[in-house]
Amino acid sequence: MDRNTALILWFEDITIDDVPLVGGKNASLGEMVRELGPKGVRVPGGFAVTATAYRLLLDHNDAARKIRSILNDLNTHDMENLAQRGRKVRALVRSLAFPDELRRAIEQAYAELEKRYGASCDVAVRSSATAEDLPDASFAGQQETYLNIHGVEELMEACQRCFASLFTNRAISYRVDKGFDHFAIALSIAVQKMVRSDLASSGVMFSIDTESGFKDAVYITGAWGLGENVVQGAVSPDEYYVFKPTLRLGFRPVIMRKTGEKAIKMVYTDDAKSPTKNVDVPLSDRRRLVVTDNEVLELARMAMVIEDHYSARAGHLKPMDIEWAKDGVTDELFIVQARPETVHSQKDVNVLRKYVLGQTGEVLAVGKAVGEMIGRGGAHIIKEAANIKQFKRGEVLVTDMTDPDWEPIMKIASAIVTNRGGRTCHAAIVSRELGIPCVVGTGHGTERIAEGQEITVDCSQGADGRVYRGLLDFTVEELNLSDIPRPKTKITMNLAAPDQAFEKSFIPNDGVGLAREEFIINSAIRIHPLALLHFDALTDQAAKQTIADMTFTYKDKAQYFVDKLAEGVGMLAAAFYPKPVIVRLSDFKTNEYANLIGGAQFEPREENPMIGWRGASRYYSDAYKEAFALECRAIRKIRDEMGLVNLEVMIPFPRTVEEARRVVDTMAGYGLRQDENGLRVIGMCEIPSNVIMAEEFLEVFDGFSIGTNDLTQLILGVDRDSELVAHVYDERNPAVKKMVKQVIEVCNAKGKYIGICGQAPSDYPEFAEFIVECGIQSMSLNPDTVIKTTLAVAALEKRLGR
Repeated sequence: MDRNTALILWFEDITIDDVPLVGGKNASLGEMVRELGPKGVRVPGGFAVTATAYRLLLDHNDAARKIRSILNDLNTHDMENLAQRGRKVRALVRSLAFPDELRRAIEQAYAELEKRYGASCDVAVRSSATAEDLPDASFAGQQETYLNIHGVEELMEACQRCFASLFTNRAISYRVDKGFDHFAIALSIAVQKMVRSDLASSGVMFSIDTESGFKDAVYITGAWGLGENVVQGAVSPDEYYVFKPTLRLGFRPVIMRKTGEKAIKMVYTDDAKSPTKNVDVPLSDRRRLVVTDNEVLELARMAMVIEDHYSARAGHLKPMDIEWAKDGVTDELFIVQARPETVHSQKDVNVLRKYVLGQTGEVLAVGKAVGEMIGRGGAHIIKEAANIKQFKRGEVLVTDMTDPDWEPIMKIASAIVTNRGGRTCHAAIVSRELGIPCVVGTGHGTERIAEGQEITVDCSQGADGRVYRGLLDFTVEELNLSDIPRPKTKITMNLAAPDQAFEKSFIPNDGVGLAREEFIINSAIRIHPLALLHFDALTDQAAKQTIADMTFTYKDKAQYFVDKLAEGVGMLAAAFYPKPVIVRLSDFKTNEYANLIGGAQFEPREENPMIGWRGASRYYSDAYKEAFALECRAIRKIRDEMGLVNLEVMIPFPRTVEEARRVVDTMAGYGLRQDENGLRVIGMCEIPSNVIMAEEFLEVFDGFSIGTNDLTQLILGVDRDSELVAHVYDERNPAVKKMVKQVIEVCNAKGKYIGICGQAPSDYPEFAEFIVECGIQSMSLNPDTVIKTTLAVAALEKRLGR
């Protein structure tokens, strides 16, 4: 067989070098079938209708000349002109007569598929352009896909429509923008056995974090039914992160799970003209995750095998964009497509670009942030593709969801806002490639934003994207990270929000000196741990119903607390792995605990919670230690199950040496043992007794981290929440500095860790210089002050001759 003239090639006969013959999609499918099948990557069988077949079809009908004539006066910036030309070309291609030899070749190949999978087997018919999936151009969704196709006649019709889709409006426009000749590109077709994900689930995954470019995580999304809804953004899918380095070591590092709304699912029909349809998903299924942890880990392993294979071929890291499907009959997971990721793989990792919003305003809508940027302009609400020709450059596109037909206007938008979709939907993928901010899944953006209203779309502040009223000021800062010196003093970060961890990890750092549990408990859990442990005994019926709804999938309500805390802290530990990440165990005051759902029933009322029942004193108390056990279980899960042994723990507010011992013993009783697997237990130094008895405390703790906020308060006898004495509160007071210097000297003399995680070094450069001169080993700073403080510390060390 002469491969160059073949009309049909089976996947098992195709390699990645066959892009000119079968296009990017088919070449990748063939490569995976041949090379990765033995490594556990399952790909449904099938064949390619080659680019040779497409050219034969055109030549047989003298179609190229006719298409050139139609496109002679094409203007891709005139939406009406583009739509008319595209419509005419597609109608022409759909009318072309198939040469007999092409028809016979497709019929014979389908007959072979029937031998493999049964009579009239269901297939997916997908386009595979010969310039598809290049490193700097994804061509995502440029051509059409047809699902649940049965029999030869349906297959021939789907192939003809697939060939015509090489000339969709968006494909024509995209090729013009990228400088591709319409006739230098041909269309191949993938005819692939369907995975019965209509009876199960499917989705998209990336072997890199799609927002930050963090390379050590697999990001997986999924929803019920066939995968088109996830790709198109018709649903808000479930989301998962898996940490690659410890997965390779045999651990189970599912570091994040989020349940998406998944309101609809795409299923089969018996209608040949409309072979799929969307149906509503029952509420009970919307609340459930679509894949188990075991399946999430299996998907992540396949993603890593695929990435490793293509990286080895390329000679450098090659992040991949992958579609997956679960068969509801066999429960097997399949890979149905894999292509190069085209945004972060092209970025200069040494340049840190930061968008900073200069002011805030009324929030009109909130969704998932895509792009870490800010854009602004007049809102243009478009509900139907027929109206896209009215869109003007620089406007903000506000719509229910986008599809590939909208790409000609997406590229001239200043930002995009959608009601539906997740971070792997069409709008998200295209906006990343175009370099514009996008907020997806706002729910009701088209209702809450008025037509023509001036708005600012902000994706610069973590996972949540916000749409503000008005044209707000913002700046863009660029920094070349290769120019940042690394001082001898370790510079770590104070961090609380897991959804910012991957992004912040790119700032030059030595780890995390303070990871706060309170933020995670407040935002991701929201429920008092004792209310979960004693759910049946709750007297507040409204709180009980809220907890029941939030923990719907949990028989063991307490496990909800363990899982959510482990995911939040685990994200922080993974982002900075293998650098140390010190998590401070919960340090709520009684009034703050009481504000958690169901908390009022379990918390006493205190006149002065700031110096009341908080921190270490709670952990061993009979009234609370069963709740503390949940924290210990979460930390054990992170270290033992996820393999993130870089996580260390810090005990807040230890008043006495005896109290420190009781906490360490209580932890050990719950299986969290100091020194086991390298676990360090750090004490907060924030009470004068910690400094006065430092040597004794250090017989228990592996070191101290100075908390200047509380230490200043208690040295000076100032309530830091009181405006009346606020003028007295100053971390630079000589008494505070004297105590700070003293504890640094004791720790260094005993060879123990000494760091600082209070606010002072972030707020006052002169305080940072003072503690460097005292010999501090590590200072933990707010992320926005890390760079400037690093530079100042490096300069000071140079002056000190270190």
